[in-house]
Amino acid sequence: GQCARFFASSEYDLCIIGAGPGGYTGAVKASQLGLKTVCIEKRGVTGGTCTLVGCIPSKALLQASGVYHDAKASFESRGIKGAENLTMDFEQMMANKDAVVKKLSTNIEKILFKNNKVSFVKGHAKLTGPNSVTVALNDGGEETITAKNIMLATGSEVIEKLPFVEVDEEQIVSSTGALQLKKVPEKLVVIGGGVIGLELGSVYGRIGSNVTVVEFLPTIGGLGIDGEVAKDMQRILKKQGMDFKMSTKVTSVEKTGSGVKVSMEPAAGGESETIDADIVLVCVGRREYRDGLGVEEVGVAMEGKKIKVDDTFRTNVPSIYAIGDIIDGPMLAHKAEDEASMVAEYLASGKKPHLDYNNVPSVVYTHPEVAWVGKTEEMLKQEGVEYRKGKFSFAANGRSMANADTEGFVKVLSCKKTDKLLGVHIINSIAGDIIAGACIGMEYGAASEDLARVCMAHPTVSEVLKGAAQKTAFGKAVSG
Repeated sequence: GQCARFFASSEYDLCIIGAGPGGYTGAVKASQLGLKTVCIEKRGVTGGTCTLVGCIPSKALLQASGVYHDAKASFESRGIKGAENLTMDFEQMMANKDAVVKKLSTNIEKILFKNNKVSFVKGHAKLTGPNSVTVALNDGGEETITAKNIMLATGSEVIEKLPFVEVDEEQIVSSTGALQLKKVPEKLVVIGGGVIGLELGSVYGRIGSNVTVVEFLPTIGGLGIDGEVAKDMQRILKKQGMDFKMSTKVTSVEKTGSGVKVSMEPAAGGESETIDADIVLVCVGRREYRDGLGVEEVGVAMEGKKIKVDDTFRTNVPSIYAIGDIIDGPMLAHKAEDEASMVAEYLASGKKPHLDYNNVPSVVYTHPEVAWVGKTEEMLKQEGVEYRKGKFSFAANGRSMANADTEGFVKVLSCKKTDKLLGVHIINSIAGDIIAGACIGMEYGAASEDLARVCMAHPTVSEVLKGAAQKTAFGKAVSG
């Protein structure tokens, strides 16, 4: 028989469980600050959901499908002939996406970890004490790791089982399965009009699918999106060919001989209807991943489904910290990265972490993109905060006109009394990049007048942020 292999115990300053954006960032930062660090990952490869089956592969497909769609839709008007004869090699598009994922994941392990002397262990980790972790190694056997401190960075995974549907990753797919389809579906039904559903629906809509989005809420974009932005974005996506069934509840999803039948009814109750699909994409949220982690056994306190932490991201077990999707706050890669870096700094130098979740930006990577940071108008009204509002359209921006890309606007919200920035909301093809300027302003307590007086390069698309800030601060903008 085969003997199990047991490895000697290894001692570290910091043991991180999970090599996603939070885990690998924290590991590199800790090692740079002089802590002997090990990072454990059950997948056996670095990058986590974001790099392997989330942010990165979806962006590769969004970029490729966007270039194809733009060529077909607008090249002729720009004087570029022959676009009507363009064809798409879906297999090559998927292969390119896989190559991007492999390169980035390999670079994390072979360059970032190696250059910064981070130890990498491949296997499933389980807490066995406040300072000990047992790893069931992917290659067989076990390894025991002891560390002065442990950081939990296990992230989240898609919700696959619901009362009305179960994902099989073939005809009924999660976001993971949608990134691995073998052919473009003629009819795609997306259950859930949040960020992931809109992005992947956009990918397939651009390359030939008839896409129908079924959303329980009356607005798209998920929680946290500004109402005016959601309404305008839905109009834009509808114009692109995406169909919407809002305030609608899916009651059943059944596989048939030829495809899938989706039954639905109004969320408030009413007559049901069915639509046929080749593929059904289920995008109804994510769940915290703690399977087999052993947090209960070592006495880590919970707050509902989240691990409870203090303002230093420490759990009630003094040597165990937690960051990312498994604690409170937005389930976003960049939020996890910052939390992990701050914990590493705290452990190495005693510098107390500070991360204001109100200043963490959100982006929907459709075309155009949607990006926001801070409060929505609905939030401010609910909180009874008096505010000023400035809105500037990209249709009045010279660079946007030259780019033939004029959809969308920037909306800047500030306190009526102090003019302090409260929220910025953008619809534009590079909204996710433009929002960075607003994030800097909000992080350092800027007023809308501060943004309005910043000298920005001309002609650029980002000048619209300045124009919206001028309207908020002064009531008028110079050029729109």
